[in-house]
Amino acid sequence: MEGPELPDRFHRLLEPLQRLSGDVPLTVARHVKDLHDVLEAPLQEGPVRLVGFSWGAMLALTYAARYPDEIERLVLIGCGTFDAQARQVYQDSMEERMDVHDRKRIDDLEDLLAYEVDPGRRNELFAQFGAIYTRLQSCNPLPGSSEVLVYDEAGFRQTWIDVLTLQEQGLQPAEFSAINAPVTMIHGEDDPHPGEMIYRSLVPYIRDIAYHGLPRCGHIPWVEREAREAFYQLLLKCLG
Repeated sequence: MEGPELPDRFHRLLEPLQRLSGDVPLTVARHVKDLHDVLEAPLQEGPVRLVGFSWGAMLALTYAARYPDEIERLVLIGCGTFDAQARQVYQDSMEERMDVHDRKRIDDLEDLLAYEVDPGRRNELFAQFGAIYTRLQSCNPLPGSSEVLVYDEAGFRQTWIDVLTLQEQGLQPAEFSAINAPVTMIHGEDDPHPGEMIYRSLVPYIRDIAYHGLPRCGHIPWVEREAREAFYQLLLKCLG
């Protein structure tokens, strides 16, 4: 599942909105189990080379920590944050990229989400959030490169609550010390997620981790005009 890493002011909506779903059924552990079920398919033999993007990169790290013998190597593309400091840098960077119209639209969407209870309508509003954040996180995307995604606002909310809980309890990134596979981070230098800062937060826990920054590249390398070919070449090299 992919979703924008939203500013702190959005998280004020999370706690009261738990009333819509009661508990938090879509946890990180549930995502890990679903991924494990896929990798345990009959055609899969031996350890795998796993590539994760954005939230998927965070999930890949968790999976590799909990099933270390099943991963040969990891490639993380545009990995998300694992501490409050990195999230603040991300949020500050996003604020700098917004013009007055972006801020007004985001404020309006937050107000609508605070009171909307219809799941379908919440998904529509969240998709508009995603479109704004995807644009702001890009550098020079190719025309028509927007990807069609199915937005699941409740799934994002439930998952991100659990992600933050794992970090606040000190379980992540500490549990990544169980990872045996080499880890490579590929990160756009114009991605508002602070790649080198995220890398430094992981170095104490992952014994074999390397970092590659891509110039003129935002959060999604394969849609970037200047960076996509260099990204594909680097990805193939990382996968051996």
